[in-house]
Amino acid sequence: AADAIAQAGCAAAATGNAASRNSGAAALAHTHGTRVLLNPAPAPDESERAELVRLLPLIDVLIPNESEAALLAGVALHDGATAAQAARALQQQGARSVVVTLGRQGALLLHEGQLYQQAAYPVQAVDTTAAGDAFVGAFAVALAEGLAPHEALRRGAAAGALAATQLGAQPSLPQRAAIERMVGE
Repeated sequence: AADAIAQAGCAAAATGNAASRNSGAAALAHTHGTRVLLNPAPAPDESERAELVRLLPLIDVLIPNESEAALLAGVALHDGATAAQAARALQQQGARSVVVTLGRQGALLLHEGQLYQQAAYPVQAVDTTAAGDAFVGAFAVALAEGLAPHEALRRGAAAGALAATQLGAQPSLPQRAAIERMVGE
């Protein structure tokens, strides 16, 4: 696993893994200059929250949804302004960049002091089970392929929207061609 992490363009993890595994993998990736993404899903409980906060300085991009961002930042999210406030609070806790996924309101990225907003792609949602995972996967691939974070944001939003149009988790994960069509490439 160490060789794979060292050679990867980025490493993505979720809090569904044991905190010790995430911590060890993040430290290893950080040592090798591999970008680390963390999706704090499922939302951590109070004891896990403390572990996650300690891990944030090793995280290049933290990708919570609205409820996870609110919990971790201690900010009630009502709109884009409060989502940006939560992203700033999470960045102050150590994450270098923060993406907050906002469902039908799209997503926002706080990166190097710049705030980027991505509108949701209009789709007829039937099942959002895998939308977050699709977002994170497409975002990670885009970063690993050298795209700028705000471009990766577009691909993540497209993948999440496409995933919401199908029933089930694995069957709903979109193919690259569908994502590229949605973002207009």
